[in-house]
Amino acid sequence: MCFFTVLSEKTSMNKLLGGSRMPDMAKKNSSAAQNQQIQTQAISFSPKAQEPVFPIVAMGASAGGLAAFEAFFKGLPAEPKPNMAFVLVQHLAPDHQSLLKDLIQRYTPLPVFEIEQGMQVQSNSIYIIPPNRDLRYVAGQFVLAEPVLARGKRLPIDLFFQSLADELTQHAIGIVLSGTGHDGSAGLQAIQREGGLTLVQKPDTAEYDGMPRSALERIVPDFVLPPVEMATQLGLFFEKSEDDSVVVSSPLSADPGHVMQKIFNLLRIQLGHDFSQYKPNTIARRVERRMAVHHLQNFEQYLEFLQEHAAELDALFCELLIGVTSFFRDPEAFAALEQQVIPKIFETPTFEGVLRIWVPACSTGEEAYSLAILCAEHQAFLKENFNIQIFATDIDSRAIAKARSGHYSAESVANLSPERLARYFSRVSQETEGEKVVYRVHKAIRDMLVFSEQDVIKDPPFSKLDLISCRNLLIYLGGALQKRVIPLFHYALNARGYLFLGTSENVTDSEHLFKAVDRRHKIYQGITGSQQSSLSAVMPPLFSVAPRVSLLKHSAHPSVKLSLRSLTEQSVLQMAVPAAVLVSKNGDILYIHGRTGLFLEPAPGEIGVNNIVKMARDGLQRELSAALHRAALQHETVVCRNLQVKTNGDYSAVNLSIYPVSEPLQDLKEPLFLVVLEAVPCLDLPEQKPLPVLAGEPALLTAEADLLVASLRQELRAKEEFLQTTNEELETTNEELRASNEEMQSVNEELQSTNEELETAKEELQSINEELATINAELQAKVLDLSRANNDMNNLLAGTEIATIFVDHALNILRFTPTATRIINLIQADIGRPVGDLVSNLVDYTDFSRDIQTVLDTLIPLECEVQSQAGKWFMMRILPYRTLENVIEGAVITFVDISAAKKAQIALQKFPLHLFSSLLLTTHEALLALDTHLNILAANAPAFTLLGDRPESLLGKPLLEIKSFACDPLALRALFEVQLAHADFCEHYLLTLSGQTPEKPGLWVNARKILDHENRCLFILLAFKTSSLETGGRL
Repeated sequence: MCFFTVLSEKTSMNKLLGGSRMPDMAKKNSSAAQNQQIQTQAISFSPKAQEPVFPIVAMGASAGGLAAFEAFFKGLPAEPKPNMAFVLVQHLAPDHQSLLKDLIQRYTPLPVFEIEQGMQVQSNSIYIIPPNRDLRYVAGQFVLAEPVLARGKRLPIDLFFQSLADELTQHAIGIVLSGTGHDGSAGLQAIQREGGLTLVQKPDTAEYDGMPRSALERIVPDFVLPPVEMATQLGLFFEKSEDDSVVVSSPLSADPGHVMQKIFNLLRIQLGHDFSQYKPNTIARRVERRMAVHHLQNFEQYLEFLQEHAAELDALFCELLIGVTSFFRDPEAFAALEQQVIPKIFETPTFEGVLRIWVPACSTGEEAYSLAILCAEHQAFLKENFNIQIFATDIDSRAIAKARSGHYSAESVANLSPERLARYFSRVSQETEGEKVVYRVHKAIRDMLVFSEQDVIKDPPFSKLDLISCRNLLIYLGGALQKRVIPLFHYALNARGYLFLGTSENVTDSEHLFKAVDRRHKIYQGITGSQQSSLSAVMPPLFSVAPRVSLLKHSAHPSVKLSLRSLTEQSVLQMAVPAAVLVSKNGDILYIHGRTGLFLEPAPGEIGVNNIVKMARDGLQRELSAALHRAALQHETVVCRNLQVKTNGDYSAVNLSIYPVSEPLQDLKEPLFLVVLEAVPCLDLPEQKPLPVLAGEPALLTAEADLLVASLRQELRAKEEFLQTTNEELETTNEELRASNEEMQSVNEELQSTNEELETAKEELQSINEELATINAELQAKVLDLSRANNDMNNLLAGTEIATIFVDHALNILRFTPTATRIINLIQADIGRPVGDLVSNLVDYTDFSRDIQTVLDTLIPLECEVQSQAGKWFMMRILPYRTLENVIEGAVITFVDISAAKKAQIALQKFPLHLFSSLLLTTHEALLALDTHLNILAANAPAFTLLGDRPESLLGKPLLEIKSFACDPLALRALFEVQLAHADFCEHYLLTLSGQTPEKPGLWVNARKILDHENRCLFILLAFKTSSLETGGRL
């Protein structure tokens, strides 16, 4: 099997992370975000749905997220296209229409979509979660669902991040930006666990740093950057991945100079942990991801980078640790354990009545506390008190420190039933947790557990155990290492102890040691008749005998020396080291080595923290307490010899030694002490005869010595009685303090209940505050847009000098432009007054209010020409005021200055009339010019003669009202109303005269309308000619 996979696929993410997806060896339980019991709408997925060939970047934000989104997309280059899809998940108010889509579109040329049910993901696109919806990513599609949890308890970012991690594994990318609370932390952890890329906004650049700080407390992300730099970093990351290529390498054991072996050696020497026997594919993906983060092209460069940057070793170590755990992970398996195993181990604890359980690779302790809860529940069912010891170990000191504190976030305990959460957890508020909701395991449960840093591969195991729960550790170990660990577990268990493994693990190669109790749920029991392995057979040496690549150029046979040292240490550990106990300065037991039953016994009463002073047998307790106090006070070694300790009715001589531990654990601030207890063997000495009294020695001296000894003994007895009395008084005081403490606990429970109610109200208010902050940011952006639009409109209206007035339905003035004050007498105080109350500067126009009301009633625009008192002409237009929703909210009146056009029109009208006046003098025919109202504009001398009056009497008068014109008035009226009503001219129209005789013949009339360039009639031209009835002459 080759260690690395050839990255030959064209997909950038496949090139980056080793091609094949990591086997789903441990089916992960749903996180808190997944367990929101989402009711998803029915949707059909394509059975051939494939993972996208481009990265999907999930971005989570809450309050202050709009500014972070803006900075991110402004930093995203427009060209070339990023070849990614971006999904924005923000806390939005459920009853408010989000403006986020329109706001984001301003900062990027990429198309922005609000997600719809079943929408397919496309590259170079931005997708935004709609309000009041939970979002998941399933089979290449978006799935929307209505939220089930109450407002304030929803975690939409965690939910989407988790679904993206489940679907895309190492191809997922998660970014946590500004916001309050802790949403996104668990989802980001899920993405990192699957090998995806994680980014967190630098807290000091966020408007609200709650979410970034929460994410940084939970994981060590790949990048911590301001949003504007994230886009550039993503581009560099994937640019490197597209150009990267990894050469096929042979197995590690075939090449002693393999560069990966040197990396393993660095980890082992600097951190004390050996990963060389872990599954190579898993290790390869993690190392390659660290290389991609630092833009390194090959493993030799990464080795040099490790040697130059000590912090990268810690980052790689954290990368290699796969801390996947949760409370009651795989509920069915824990239910089987509760029914089939827990009652059995309570029946007959085999180690001096103590129930002993070991949880190796416990991570942050959720699994260990789950076992403690099962034990507590069964203990309550039996109504008996048992001494329960649960040892939880891990190689990650940070995880152990978190587990020991017993503090867990709200999403971590979301899988627990409400009954268990209320019974075994307390809701606390920590100053370091900020706005996060934190629960702490009750002290009674915490007292059952002992957390310590231990490497199951190299450190000695616990012994005499009733149950070992090692779930999902073996799947990451190589085959050879698994064959060593399983017998080690068999050695640590009692003859019929139980082994609880993960869903993808088994004991196939060790079936002679274990039998299956529940094969489906991976519960096994040690076989009674199997040969118990010795510690030396199952424990590896401290350093492997196989030759390793040395990091030093000149080292002579280091492996041989280390092997001899290992052999010596193992021999001393097994044969020469007496019983020893690692304790704190108060005597709390942290670790027990060897058999201590000769010296210690469980203390009667309620089970709590195992204290060595309380467990000490008669004859050892007082000296042990005094020696431990002295060692803690003076920080020096204290030795007490030949103590008489009562065991089973007999007294044994015991040597007590207490040594301060020079290098305590990093996560423990208090000093530690090693208590060594060694039984002194009884020697059969020959009977000693009393020394004879020398001759001459006075017998009085002997008598005085006896009296002195008796006096000293009496004094010693009195002091012992005094100390005993003092101890009794101290115990009485302790009892009183314990009673007071119980009262305080009762008060504390009441306060805790009140605090929980306040915390619930705080959560709801916090959620509402986040939503309001998001809405406020959107509205501020909208207000800014409206302000800009208003400024643009004002400048536009002022620049065009179009007088504009806006009125409402009641004809009250809403606003007006400065130019309107020249036409209607307006001042700023007139806003809100009816338009009819104002005085206008228009000539002969009094229907202003009525025309506006007519337009509002009919919705038909009105247009007319008006003239101001200053002599200017305006085109007045009255139109309905319509909103974007096509709702009429008033009217808008505009006045466009047409004075120049009006002058041109008048000049145009006068030009043909002047030309006509000139022509009148050159013809003898009767010619007459009328305006559109049939008033006489001009006429020549024959025309005045025909009309029968003087020019000054006729000009300006209507033709139809001239009585001296002896023509038939009905015929004349018919000429204009009939003949010229539908035509521009009329020829050979016979106009009869009143009292027509042969001497006074009729008139032939030719009439024509003179039109302007817009086909409007300027005036009418009439030509008259007399005609006899006999001849019927015509013009």
